[in-house]
Amino acid sequence: MKTERLIGILSLLLQTERITAAELAEKFEVSVRTVLRDIESINLAGIPVAAVKGKGGGIYIMDGYKIDSKLLSTEDMRLIFAGLKGLDSVSKTNKYKQLMAKLNTGDEEKDSIIIDLAGSGFDKSTISEKTDLIRTAISNKERISFTYFSPSDESERDIEPYHLVYQWAGWYVWGYCRRREDYRMFKLTRLTDLRLTGERCEERDVPEYSRKTLPYCEGGTEVSVYFDKSVKWRIIDEFGTELPDFDSSGNCTVKFTWTDVPSFFEYILSFGNKAEIIYPKKYREELIKMIESINKIYKTEK
Repeated sequence: MKTERLIGILSLLLQTERITAAELAEKFEVSVRTVLRDIESINLAGIPVAAVKGKGGGIYIMDGYKIDSKLLSTEDMRLIFAGLKGLDSVSKTNKYKQLMAKLNTGDEEKDSIIIDLAGSGFDKSTISEKTDLIRTAISNKERISFTYFSPSDESERDIEPYHLVYQWAGWYVWGYCRRREDYRMFKLTRLTDLRLTGERCEERDVPEYSRKTLPYCEGGTEVSVYFDKSVKWRIIDEFGTELPDFDSSGNCTVKFTWTDVPSFFEYILSFGNKAEIIYPKKYREELIKMIESINKIYKTEK
C-alpha cells in the first residue's frame, strides 16, 4: 500500500507545480505526518523534493530532475506512460510529453498499450481548447457558460464545473447546472461558445461523481426490438453478450429501456431495415409516420 501511495504522490508532484502536505493527506486519506514520512522516503530514494512554507507554498520536485526507472517497476512505468500519452492525444501544449521526459525509463521496448482519447469525428484542436478551458475553470473554482444542443432544445447554460469525464468514447463536463438546479453531464462536442464567466462557484456539498450508464441500460421507457443476424456484431458490441438472446440463426429480440423517444428512433433508424420495434405498438406507429414523412421529402424534387 505504501508503494502505491508513493507512486501516487510522485504522479501528483509531476502534474502540479506545488501541493501542500494537507492536500496530499486528504487525497490519500492518511495523516499529514504519514505524508511527511513518505516525502522523506522519496528524498532518501534520491528524488529531490523541496518544500516552501507560508502562503502560496507547498511541496514540489526540484526543476531539471528526471525520475530513474529503477524507482518504479517496468509494469508501473508502462501504465503511467500509457495514461500520459493518452492525455497528450487531446493536449495542445504537449505538457504530458514534458512530464514523460522526467520519467527517464531508458526502456526502448515498443508500447503494448495505446490510448487515443482524441477519438474521431471532431477537430482535436477544438476539443483540446475546451478541455484546457474547463480544467482552468475547475482549478480556479470559476463558473463557465455555453450554448448547449440537446435532443429536446438549444439552450444557454451556466454551470459550476467539477469534473472532466471521458466515457462512452467522448468527453463530458460534469457540474452543477444553475438553470436546472441540479448536477448534469454535458458532452463537449454538443456545446459551443464556451467561456469563463469570471464568477466564482458557490460553496456546495458536492456529491461524489458516479459513473452513469448508457441510455439503453437505464431509463423510463421499456422497449422490445428485433435485430437481424447481419448486425449481430453491433449488438454484441453495444449490449454485451448477456442481454441479447440469439436464436439458432443469429437473430435476436432484445428488451431494454431508453431515456427519450426521439433518440430511440434515431438509434433504430441507424440500423436501416435490420431492426424492427416489437413493443410497444404505439412506437411502431409513430416510427411509421416518421418514415412516411422522410419518404415525402425524398419524393419531392428540389
